[in-house]
Amino acid sequence: MKLHSLKPATGSTHKEKRLGRGEASGKGGTSTKGNKGGQSRAGYKSKKAHEGGQMPIQRRIPKRGFTNINRVEYKVINVGMIDHYAEKYSITEFTLSNLYANALIGQTDAVKILGNGEIKGKYNFKVNAISAKAKAAIEAAGGTVEIVK
Repeated sequence: MKLHSLKPATGSTHKEKRLGRGEASGKGGTSTKGNKGGQSRAGYKSKKAHEGGQMPIQRRIPKRGFTNINRVEYKVINVGMIDHYAEKYSITEFTLSNLYANALIGQTDAVKILGNGEIKGKYNFKVNAISAKAKAAIEAAGGTVEIVK
């Protein structure tokens, strides 16, 4: 056996169907593409949401609600997690820069402390918002709270 004598196994290769090459191709004048219209021509591409003339789904379904442009999205930290974070990251003061440095928040995130859980340690907080229950729990444990904008 030599390299020049190698060839694919019988039946494993097929001739490519050459469309648009006239009557001799055996596919007729329209080359299996039907008669006229954009789909029979080169460069045809259908629109992404086109449903063949049926009313598209984005127009069939009604709009609901609105987006409040004044809404502030907070990254929430519960009081019950404070002791865990303080131990894991050795934090005594919870500021935006400390939280960002320890990858607990993003650089532009606003932070709100909520009152779910219990706190044992004495920590200082400089955050964007805090609930009344969380503030009472932190101050009862001997910590301080400062709101920053």
